Amino acid sequence: MEHPIPVLGAGLAGSEAAWQIAEAGFAVKLFEMRPHVPTPAHRTPLCAELVCSNSLGSNLPDRGGGLLQMELEALDCRLLAVARESAVPAGSALAVDRDIFAEKVTRALETHPLIEIVREEAPRVPDDPVVVVATGPLTSPALAADLQRLAGREHLAFFDAIAPVVTVESLNTAIIFRASRREEGVGDYWNAPLDRNQYKNFIGALLEASTHAPKEFETDHPEAPRFFERCLPIEVLAARGLESLRFGPMRPVGLTDPRTGELPWAVLQMRQENLSGTLANLVGFQTHVRHGDQEALLRMIPGMEDAEFARLGSIHRNTFLDSPRLLEPTLEWRERPGLFMAGQITGMEGYLGNIGSGLLAAHGALARLAGGEPEPLPRTTLLGALALHVARSPSGSFQPMKAHFGLLPPLAGKMPKSERRKKLGERSMDALASHRQNPLPPRPRTAPAE
Repeated sequence: MEHPIPVLGAGLAGSEAAWQIAEAGFAVKLFEMRPHVPTPAHRTPLCAELVCSNSLGSNLPDRGGGLLQMELEALDCRLLAVARESAVPAGSALAVDRDIFAEKVTRALETHPLIEIVREEAPRVPDDPVVVVATGPLTSPALAADLQRLAGREHLAFFDAIAPVVTVESLNTAIIFRASRREEGVGDYWNAPLDRNQYKNFIGALLEASTHAPKEFETDHPEAPRFFERCLPIEVLAARGLESLRFGPMRPVGLTDPRTGELPWAVLQMRQENLSGTLANLVGFQTHVRHGDQEALLRMIPGMEDAEFARLGSIHRNTFLDSPRLLEPTLEWRERPGLFMAGQITGMEGYLGNIGSGLLAAHGALARLAGGEPEPLPRTTLLGALALHVARSPSGSFQPMKAHFGLLPPLAGKMPKSERRKKLGERSMDALASHRQNPLPPRPRTAPAE
């Protein structure tokens, strides 16, 4: 193959895929339409920009994110290494300074001798024998129409929500305290406690707040609006009942208010957003409330009366394929060998899952380039189980999924949850160690032909 491999989209999945393919010795042409064609969610032209949160999930091996990190590390994931270089304190989670992370990834791709970044929109899927499409949930209308042509059916749609970011210096630390759930010491999270009446008043105001009308691009789908269950706006959660937020993102479990020595009725947690610690992300507080009402609403929370917002919450439409009808567990298009999909458009949720999907697509592309058949990861690995879910869930009712232990085949016998997860993790890593991707002959590292 003499021509560069087209990779469409320089988000998390596309950046990982392009980097993996180039490291194997193949020239890559990485297409990214930003900044010439903006999206409603991105704010920079950088590759691998994190839009919703700055957390890549738990580091703990008994959590889905922690096990997935272990698997990605074993598979020599490039973006995971950059994430660890860009990490900010977040307790037992891997959170990054999103600007530093994206800048590092962009610099690595721009300076790679086998990667050419093409800053233009790709309006259609290239006809090349091997292609990776990782254009994300905000795929341009032209390319979405071409994918729709290939799929022969409408995409599905759901709404994703972005949480506000506040400046740390504007928080009242006489009320807001530092702590991590069930951990001793100062802790990595800021916690704004609410008593029963304060919580009740907040919920009442939230339910009365006005929300943004959906944009035209968010209502041009017959199934809009649909919300992804794991990223619900707080106003949608609150409408389900008075206690919904208190048992969701505002749960006080594992936290003690140092002023009272007691468990608060509810808590708003904030996580460090950038390396310098000047910004904090309101955990789980994604919302579509209008900005004026949103500021007033959030300033009702004790300790946030003078909050200064670096970013307010918003919602945008995401699109994803009916992947079970279209894709194999290798993320290869079933009816077009050599075409690999990656990222959130496949229905893989979460930053780590999206990065992993780019890695899987790259492995499949490399297998095709070597003249072989792509080989799926074992279903006993979390990434393999997530890919299997994407490819084998019931078609028509398919919903995006984030990596979690519930995707893994169960173990025989009853055992405590902690022991079961430990054994599932061990089984996953053993399966990954014995798994062999199709070997590829080394290739000379040469720049792409002009």
